[in-house]
Amino acid sequence: MEQHPITQAIRIRTEQTKEMEHSSPLYLTSSFTYEDAEEMRATFADQTDNNIYTRFSNPSVQEFIDRMVALEGAEAGFATASGMSAVFASFMALLKSGDHLLACNAIFGSTHTVITKYLPKYGIEYSYVDADKPEEWEAAIRPNTKMIYMETPTNPGLDIIDIELVANLAKKHNVILNVDNCFATPIGQRPIELGADLVVHSATKWLDGQGRVLGGVVVGNKDLIKDIYLFCRSTGPSMSPFNAWVLSRSLETLDVRMERHAKNALFIAKALENNNKISWLKYPELPGHPQYAIARKQMKSGGGIVCFELKGGLEAGRNFLNNLKMLTLTANLGDTRSIASHPASTTHAKLTEEERLAVNITPGLIRISVGLEHHDDILNDILQALEKC
Repeated sequence: MEQHPITQAIRIRTEQTKEMEHSSPLYLTSSFTYEDAEEMRATFADQTDNNIYTRFSNPSVQEFIDRMVALEGAEAGFATASGMSAVFASFMALLKSGDHLLACNAIFGSTHTVITKYLPKYGIEYSYVDADKPEEWEAAIRPNTKMIYMETPTNPGLDIIDIELVANLAKKHNVILNVDNCFATPIGQRPIELGADLVVHSATKWLDGQGRVLGGVVVGNKDLIKDIYLFCRSTGPSMSPFNAWVLSRSLETLDVRMERHAKNALFIAKALENNNKISWLKYPELPGHPQYAIARKQMKSGGGIVCFELKGGLEAGRNFLNNLKMLTLTANLGDTRSIASHPASTTHAKLTEEERLAVNITPGLIRISVGLEHHDDILNDILQALEKC
């Protein structure tokens, strides 16, 4: 009987981790041994499933990959040292000089830097389309477009892009669709079911959920993943066994954690929606969200991020952060502890003001990663800080 993905995220073990222990052992080793010369030869000739070197594969890392493959409904995957190494590997393994990458304009700041500063060094062209204007997507596809890359919900403005619509365009033009599913997690949405070819994650965020380790993962079509694996095998952005072991344990509670994060986030969003210090507020499950209908179609929950614009702009944003007493100020999200950040001066500071405004990153924009504390305590801290803006 086939198990539910949430059950698989708890119960999946690799053949090598199916030992006597109730919890999987940690394989902290750089290399692996063989019984004899013939076994070693066959392994290096790819005639066995044996491990060779932890830069290539490791039982602890494979267990994390297998669990993510199950959660996302993918065919295969590869885990990397960080979310950005997963994004970069998904680009460099599959794009070549002369290819064109089409991306939504609302993306994480470091991803924007990779696309605009580094991909052109390798002869890879790029262009952006507005995340909230789906009618522009098909017109922006060129004869040399090889990949479409997008986040949904976007970071930090929570725009929602219709994955199925873009997937249909990608298939029509024989283009790879690569979706960053970090904000929603596979608990909130499964892009592969909607037609995506690849899904990338910063496992550092909700997948870990406690701010402990770095990690990234790419899952999807097995042929595409093979190319990504071969690229990473040679270039080395591999996940450490310890981080993979931690992340595998984290996946066992992902479903229950995300249920609480989303419940808390919706409570906070509803409570703040009409606050007189706020110009606008966005959360995917609020009917006032511009893409509410799309969110309801493709998301199982709204996730744990709430964003809003303070009426007082930059100065109000600084006052808000400086007056928080419980919420943490840190360059992360997806933690058990609630986090507040000011994207214009942190994660997206490298963008020009024009680029920030084009994706609605205004001077007073605040992003709240809603944690697992009691929702009244989270709200009370936000409210008292707002009163001092």
